[in-house]
Amino acid sequence: MGRILAAPWATQIFADLGADVIKIERPGVGDDTRGWGPPFLTSASGEPTRDAGYFLAVNRGKRSVTIDITKPEGQEILHRLAATADVAIENFKAGTLERYRLDAASLRAVNPRLIYCSVTGFGQDGPRKDQAAYDFAIQAMGGLMSVTGERDDLPGGGPQKVGLPIVDLMTGMYAAVAVLAALTRRAETGQGETIDLAMLDVQAAVLANQAMNWMLSGKVPRRGGNRHPNIQPQDVFPCADGHLVLAVGNDGQFARLCQVLDRAQWVTDERFASNAGRVRNNAVLTALLSERFRSFERDALIAALDAVGVPCAPINTIPQVFDDPQIRHREMKRDLPHPVAGTVPQVVSPLRFAEAPLRFDRPPPVLGQHTRDVLAELGLDDAALSDMAARGVT
Repeated sequence: MGRILAAPWATQIFADLGADVIKIERPGVGDDTRGWGPPFLTSASGEPTRDAGYFLAVNRGKRSVTIDITKPEGQEILHRLAATADVAIENFKAGTLERYRLDAASLRAVNPRLIYCSVTGFGQDGPRKDQAAYDFAIQAMGGLMSVTGERDDLPGGGPQKVGLPIVDLMTGMYAAVAVLAALTRRAETGQGETIDLAMLDVQAAVLANQAMNWMLSGKVPRRGGNRHPNIQPQDVFPCADGHLVLAVGNDGQFARLCQVLDRAQWVTDERFASNAGRVRNNAVLTALLSERFRSFERDALIAALDAVGVPCAPINTIPQVFDDPQIRHREMKRDLPHPVAGTVPQVVSPLRFAEAPLRFDRPPPVLGQHTRDVLAELGLDDAALSDMAARGVT
């Protein structure tokens, strides 16, 4: 019962790992993200379908079943599914599914071994529990935008969101971890579980070093553009023909950087000899590096730094990412057969298992594609299926 992104991201992970994931959608409408375009997938004849790229990015490997959960017959179907399911996951507002007997208490009464994971903006309790939430708002509320973007006193300064719905994605990852942990515990104890996962909690958790910096120092972290608050030099630097990212992580790498730049004196300069000194004197060091980098062509400098083990990288566009020889070698982009479009491109799971390699056999489903199959598995005959379809239950 996952919609939009956080819960569907978790269930796509499960599908990639081999689970039979049954996605419950509204009849005739489906998941909101089906309409979040353009762009939309085009059919084999070149016509746009009703499925946007947003939906296609997070629903691979699932079976789509359309059920009206507001109707008692629809609720009964979900109870029958829950009776034999391992996991139920949903991301409705707190209290919504209780009205339809689809909350954790109702479904775990049907199946006490069920792992029920609820994903909301703010959790099942607290002063904000009834509020709706989207990734953008949580990035703001959760402090991420206070440390993302250029400094306020520089051109382009001001708060920025991350260019991906990172809180949704991280919440989906935490949901997957939580469910897998609960399944492991159930294997040991026989007990099901109810998981209460909140996007705001996740964003607070992933403040990580920035939160700890404040806790230890009392200083409020601020936006610093691409500069790292604790490790230097780490920034974007201009070369003669483009920009590169430099990500020096220790004193040895800094020494090798100075070797490539023909600036051996910086290694023994007391301002730069240690990471702590480089952080304190970052403004001076950045100015020196920027001036020196402008005398190099980007690709030549990257090659020289790669040769001595100094972490650096070009700033690729998304097409350049998928043209990278390493990404191509790892087959991160694949084309799966699709019943309407012929094929659909997918960015596949990064998980690699030596003994049980993942398979990607099932594309994102068209709306209601598997309704009759799944309900037939529950023992409903053709007459019952036709009757429910006529009454708008499916």
